[in-house]
Amino acid sequence: MNERVKGKKILITGASSGIGQYLAIHAAQQGGVPILVARSTDRLAIISEKIKHSFGVTCYWYEADLSNDAEWKDVIDRICYDHGSIDALVNNAGMAVFDLVADAKWQDIDRMLSVNVKSLFRTTHQLLPHFLQQGRGHIVNIASQAGKMATPKSAIYSATKHAVLGFTNGLRMEVEKKGIYVTSVNLGPVRTNFFQQADPSGNYEKAMDRIMLDPNHVAYKVINSLFTRQREINLPAWMDSGSKFYSLAPELMEKVMQRQFNRK
Repeated sequence: MNERVKGKKILITGASSGIGQYLAIHAAQQGGVPILVARSTDRLAIISEKIKHSFGVTCYWYEADLSNDAEWKDVIDRICYDHGSIDALVNNAGMAVFDLVADAKWQDIDRMLSVNVKSLFRTTHQLLPHFLQQGRGHIVNIASQAGKMATPKSAIYSATKHAVLGFTNGLRMEVEKKGIYVTSVNLGPVRTNFFQQADPSGNYEKAMDRIMLDPNHVAYKVINSLFTRQREINLPAWMDSGSKFYSLAPELMEKVMQRQFNRK
């Protein structure tokens, strides 16, 4: 059990599957109190019951569509009313539809912006006064290596993650002397159902199969870093190295990696 996490209330969005469900499990395993948010009430109820049975921890859950700002604002208010204070926020919810910009449907673009960016801003903006009043807290934003290195068919998705990184970096500097930690988690492809919507053809998932990250391992790393001063978590390490090289020589990287970049 992790003494830093023990007894802490941890709000996790996008918690009904993938990384989110493992975040809940590891938070409970370390003695934390998970507060889960997602659209799938059936999945949330199952995860909550499993956590209670396995770890003897009460796991709270709330239904919300994070693309609906008014609904999500009301749910956050209810969470704050029910629990008084939150110790950590993990902005994990995210979605993508991989497509050429010229072929993209506006409703897909709008939903990516709403879920990946606007809801993350909303949650953080609404909870930040509580953290500041407490003089402590941890905000973890699940970003992406795509936020550092864009590729074809992910221009919109990459833009949303660029926004998350910019927001996270600026926020970190604003609150670093006020007892609040802010961490970005920049991931390569993770073995979840994310790609069922992002790329229904399955081509990208098949091409990336050998290098996909394990969501359980990702969640463990995130929960283990809570309430520590960690600027970024970058996985896998080799992809992070590629992102750094890209920032130094983008034209060369785009030329050398053209085939890999076009695998979607």
